[in-house]
Amino acid sequence: MPNLLRFSLRALAIFLFICLAFRIAFFAHLFCDHAGVALTQGDVAQAHPVTGDGVRQPTIPRIIHQIFHNWTDPSNEVLPSDWKETRQTCFDLNKDWENRARTVFSTCGLWTEKTSREFLAKEYSWFLPTYDNFKYPVQKVDALRYFAIRHFGGIYIDLDNGCTASLEPLRYYPAWVTDGGCGALSNNILGGEPNHPYWVLMTESIIPYAWNYPLPYLTISYATGQWFETEIWEKYHSQLPKDKPVLTRILMDGRPGASRWVFFTQARGGTWNNWDNLLFKWIGDNLVITIFVIIGFVASIAVTAINVVRIAKGPWGTRKGYTGLGDLSQKSHYRDS
Repeated sequence: MPNLLRFSLRALAIFLFICLAFRIAFFAHLFCDHAGVALTQGDVAQAHPVTGDGVRQPTIPRIIHQIFHNWTDPSNEVLPSDWKETRQTCFDLNKDWENRARTVFSTCGLWTEKTSREFLAKEYSWFLPTYDNFKYPVQKVDALRYFAIRHFGGIYIDLDNGCTASLEPLRYYPAWVTDGGCGALSNNILGGEPNHPYWVLMTESIIPYAWNYPLPYLTISYATGQWFETEIWEKYHSQLPKDKPVLTRILMDGRPGASRWVFFTQARGGTWNNWDNLLFKWIGDNLVITIFVIIGFVASIAVTAINVVRIAKGPWGTRKGYTGLGDLSQKSHYRDS
């Protein structure tokens, strides 16, 4: 019994340590250097062939996707005034671009809750059970943007992002995401040609990743959001044959001293924030400290388990050199007889 207990506790401590260490390493890689080629918005603008060089051909169609799911009143498709102004900047600077939601569904030009589900029911009915059962509404918005780019191609833009230049130079990169310069990749602005393998992999990976975690931020980020996007980005590049080109990350680093934004602006956002957003923002800003805290926590668990084993040895174990009272009385009896 005592040997079995000691072995079980030690095995449990080792198992917990290995599991936590593995999860820490797995989690940390989402925030390390990312695969693909990083280009500043200035790099993209300079590379654009103004007169046409006959070599580089655009592959992304002139389509802008934007999503507005009114979670409090789905029947109300009227945008808040600040988002309406921000959104209009993109169409003013890209007058010949198509609004796919308006073309397909003859609506206000936005992917609404109704039109989003109609599109998925028609084109990707196998995904509807997952879509309908997402725990948080923003997960539907995340998923839809990936399917819209996969199916139609084009550029997806969050409603809190505006435009300051023509999007034409961005059409020359078959599939791209945005990168804030630190932490996970961003999914606020995305681009791609129809049925690009990356967007196919993205959409077909949602179901196995669609877990509900204890914290809202974890569920949203890792089931459909930025962490999920980053994970699939790294997976895509790890499977990419060496003779195939890597994909592009368009930098949108908002920190002081970062490269200037050429194409986009940032307005009011944060509509999906939950109570734990500030916690994970702090973790993202202090990743090294967080890792050391977790390591310390794991070490404390291991030390506690060892101490429990030592304490457990007392009641059941017999120390070396100890003679029980029964043995003493037996020996005394033999000597007196």
